[in-house]
Amino acid sequence: MSDTNAAAPFASLPDKASLEEGETFAPRFDRDGLVTAIVTDADDGAVLMVAHMNAEALRLTVETGIAHYWSRSRQSLWKKGETSGSLQEVRELLVDCDQDAVLLKVAVAGSGASCHTGRRSCFYRAVDLRGPASEAGLSYVEPEPLVSPSVLYGADQDA
Repeated sequence: MSDTNAAAPFASLPDKASLEEGETFAPRFDRDGLVTAIVTDADDGAVLMVAHMNAEALRLTVETGIAHYWSRSRQSLWKKGETSGSLQEVRELLVDCDQDAVLLKVAVAGSGASCHTGRRSCFYRAVDLRGPASEAGLSYVEPEPLVSPSVLYGADQDA
């Protein structure tokens, strides 16, 4: 679990109006200490990935301009691209109406792959619609990786 007490160094706001209409960044972390982060390409708007940030990841992102996340599977801070070279330079950081999700518009360095599979986007398959959910299949919208994951991470490493 991420640090659930760590909303610091961010402000907290006294009421809904201040949260929704004010000019203070006061992210609302969930019970696990996380906010959802949607990541898009700054140039064309393509959705690249969805991740989570704890207060430390969000602080580092704001202060450095490089995307940092909280890995729920590894239970650790994660500087995106530190291993693969596909750093995400944040061009714009937006917050939603109730400040419990953020949108990062990024430029991806290196290969341009944001997904650990070597693809540009983690959303490289579409779900077949209009049939029984239990029989839904997947079709590739981005069939080939830009680069082999073994090139990005080595033969024995995860993203």
